[in-house]
Amino acid sequence: MARHIPSKEIESAINALIDGPGYFLFESIFDNEEIAQANKIINQHSDNKIGATHFHGAHSDKIHLQRRVWNLLNKGQVFVDMVQHHAVMEIFSKILGNNFILGSYAANRLLPGAPGQEPHLDYPYWDMYNRDEFPIGINSSYHMNCQSLIALHEFTAENGATAVVPNSQKRGVYPTQDAFDAEFIQTTCPSGSMLVFVGMTWHCSMPNNSDAERTSILGQYLPKFVKPMEDLGRSVNPEIIASATPELRQLLGIDLRYPELLEDAETGNAEGQQR
Repeated sequence: MARHIPSKEIESAINALIDGPGYFLFESIFDNEEIAQANKIINQHSDNKIGATHFHGAHSDKIHLQRRVWNLLNKGQVFVDMVQHHAVMEIFSKILGNNFILGSYAANRLLPGAPGQEPHLDYPYWDMYNRDEFPIGINSSYHMNCQSLIALHEFTAENGATAVVPNSQKRGVYPTQDAFDAEFIQTTCPSGSMLVFVGMTWHCSMPNNSDAERTSILGQYLPKFVKPMEDLGRSVNPEIIASATPELRQLLGIDLRYPELLEDAETGNAEGQQR
């Protein structure tokens, strides 16, 4: 069973994401049974299927060593439980607003020899190197993305633990390789740990130079007004939606009013008033 996070640690994480380095690491949240179950399912869906990660740079010859598994909510109750862990819900509601939604929930499996990524920002900032794609004056004064990363294996420097640049989320600019290389640190941690960070924090996975795979679960969370990356409304199974907790209904945006057909709504209201 997942570890309950005390309120003091929750507050520390909120402060770290808003005013601190832009990330916070919770060690050993998920137990061995949850980790084993999640790994088994992810491997079943990726053993014979290549789904390359984003930002793999010039290593196109090694794409087969990087495996993505999308739409995890359809693939096991363990993922439904993980996506709405109380720490995620409490921390991100303070940063993104209390009706924040899920943008994507996927696994990233790196086999031995897999290359690292280019340093980047996360959606919706990931093409921020092209300022013409964004409103004029966009900056880091508020956040439009929070991420959770659950380590399903021990993260070490050798197997490519996620690298971050502390305080980079305050700059509001896309990272260059040279600037990243000069400042990054790696977030080594035991399996079952969860890293949370804001999407404007410079980060990337590093090369897996070990002889074992390294897998993580990546959760993307957004304010209610940002369009999600995965179309979860259409892809999540109806039985999962039917049995969803209030937290999961929120994450899937089930009860958000907009967009709606306002012409039909106005007609319906008028007919109701005439009656």
